[in-house]
Amino acid sequence: MSNPLVNQIDQPLKRNTRGKKKPSDNSVSKYAAYTFLILLCLIWIIPVVFGISTSFRSQTEVVSSGFRLLPKDWTIDNYIATLTNTSTAPILRWLWNSLFIATTHTLLVVVIISLTGYGYSRMKFKGRDTLFFTLLGISFFPGVVNLIPSYKIIDAFGWVNTAWAMIIPGLAGMGNIFLVRQFMNGLPKDLDESARVDGASDFRIYLSIIVPLVKPILIVCALFSFTGSWNDFLWPVIVYTDVEKMPVTAGLLLLQDIYGNYRMIGQLMGSAILAIIPTLLLFLFAQKYFVQSINLNSGIKG
Repeated sequence: MSNPLVNQIDQPLKRNTRGKKKPSDNSVSKYAAYTFLILLCLIWIIPVVFGISTSFRSQTEVVSSGFRLLPKDWTIDNYIATLTNTSTAPILRWLWNSLFIATTHTLLVVVIISLTGYGYSRMKFKGRDTLFFTLLGISFFPGVVNLIPSYKIIDAFGWVNTAWAMIIPGLAGMGNIFLVRQFMNGLPKDLDESARVDGASDFRIYLSIIVPLVKPILIVCALFSFTGSWNDFLWPVIVYTDVEKMPVTAGLLLLQDIYGNYRMIGQLMGSAILAIIPTLLLFLFAQKYFVQSINLNSGIKG
């Protein structure tokens, strides 16, 4: 026998349950998205895992075995042979060259793009926007078009086989300047006006107010600049012929001639893994700034 009071309470609950959207309505699209992302992740990560595992295989296993994701017997002989070869393939010297070039290039990039972005965003002068968008349009041309003129300029300055050949070109990249300018445009102009009322100069406003607020986008640009300089391959192959002065990317091309047979694939992969460690660590420590840089007003609180 049913209780009338219970039935009165159940009826509104049933109506509310019918009106609610079932949580499983979007489950198919959600699972499809997850499946697609997992497949993309596997497509990217399997070659990386195979390359890392190959660097820990013995020379005999590299030649004899077929496709195996993980080696039967782990060994560090490839890394020992790579690190101890200081005559034909000085990998540690190449890593140091790349670290010096990429770090110096990145520091100069941050200074130049922050100053340039401030000028295009906060200062007013005739033809400012026309100049900016003209340079931005020119930057869309492929970089390979400028290889010969760039080499001629570098050769005229006597920078061939020097670190300046890698450090100076690309300091004022319009892509980075565009990002910084857009980020600065998201900051209220009242900050500048208040500072000018207090007697601050443009450089004081830039250094004390604007730079701290745009730190997230500067770090992102610095990360892009560092990895771009570190991973640059075509340009260092052109401007370097001295083995001792090469960065690691040009050195890896040289290693293909030295280790480019089946019995030396493990050492070649070991050298490649050593070359990606610095940029991998940099991404791990700086990834939080990518999220901050998405919001153009992330530097403003309150």
